[in-house]
Amino acid sequence: MEIVKGILVVVHMIGWAMVLGGALATMKSPKVTPGMLHGALAALVAGILTVGVVEMADGDVNNVKIGIKLAITLVITVLVILGRRKESVSAGYLGGLAGLVVANIAIAVLW
Repeated sequence: MEIVKGILVVVHMIGWAMVLGGALATMKSPKVTPGMLHGALAALVAGILTVGVVEMADGDVNNVKIGIKLAITLVITVLVILGRRKESVSAGYLGGLAGLVVANIAIAVLW
């Protein structure tokens, strides 16, 4: 089970890297890229599966922390989906996405 959990955490982090990297890379001509959508969805699914694997292994899960991270993840995913519908977005939109991703990572590491 530890290997599965480790793989899911890696996929989760790669997903966030895709969203953060995409947001920072397209700041000059702001738009939401398909990679950002795939990254957000990968992070969402991998995060949910990771919590499930930890719960199945009778591990301790901080439900408040997971709830906050899930709420932020859902906001990021919705913003990415809505941003994909537009030809371009503002740099502030991408900055907001990047800030939410950094906040989600900070909660995971520091809490």
